[in-house]
Amino acid sequence: MNRALIIDDHPVTHIGCGQLLRDLGYDTIHEAMTDREAYRLAEAHRPGLIVLDLGLPGAGGLHMIGPLLARAPAARVLVFTMNEQTVFAAKALEEGARGYLSKNSAPEEFVAAVETLERGEIFLSHAVAVAVAAMRVGGTADPLAALSEREHQVLRLLGRGDDLQSIADALCISYKTAANTSSALKRKLGVRNTSELIRVSIEAGMR
Repeated sequence: MNRALIIDDHPVTHIGCGQLLRDLGYDTIHEAMTDREAYRLAEAHRPGLIVLDLGLPGAGGLHMIGPLLARAPAARVLVFTMNEQTVFAAKALEEGARGYLSKNSAPEEFVAAVETLERGEIFLSHAVAVAVAAMRVGGTADPLAALSEREHQVLRLLGRGDDLQSIADALCISYKTAANTSSALKRKLGVRNTSELIRVSIEAGMR
C-alpha cells in the first residue's frame, strides 16, 4: 500500500497534491494542517512519502523534518513551499528532506519530484540545485550558522515583530548599528527586504 502524508495549512494544496499523488498510485493519503496532527499521523500510518510546507504556523516546517522522520523512518520528505530562498533548501536537506520544490512549479515538476524521490534520489529544481551546490562548495551549507551573535539577535528580534529602533534599545546599540546589521543580514541570507528577513526568522523557528 502506497501511503502519503500532506502537511499544509491550505486546503487547496491538499486537494491539488492529493489528486496528483492518486494519479501516481498513492491509494492512502492522509492530511494534516498542524504539526501536532502531522506527528500523530506519521507515527500511526508510517507514510512512504511526506509532502511538507515550510510555512506552517508554530514551530515551522524546517524543525518538523527530524521529528517526522523519527516517527516514520522510511518516509521520503518533499518540501513543497512558496519559499525559494536557497538557505532553506540547504537547511531542509541537512535536516533529512530528499526534495525541495517551489509551489510556483508546474504540476509536471511535482510529479517528477515525487518520482525522483521514489527512485531514492534527491530532487531540487534547477535554480535551487545550482545555488545549493555553490553554497556547499563555499562551505556555507547553512548560512544561519555563519551569522554572528549580534546578527542572530537582530534576526530573532525582527521575527518577533520588533522594529529597528526597538531592537537598538533592546540590545543597547545605536539605531545605525541595528540598521547596518539588518543590511548585512540581507546580503548574507540573499533576501531583498526586511519582510523577507522576518520570514526567514519565523520559518527558522528563531522566535
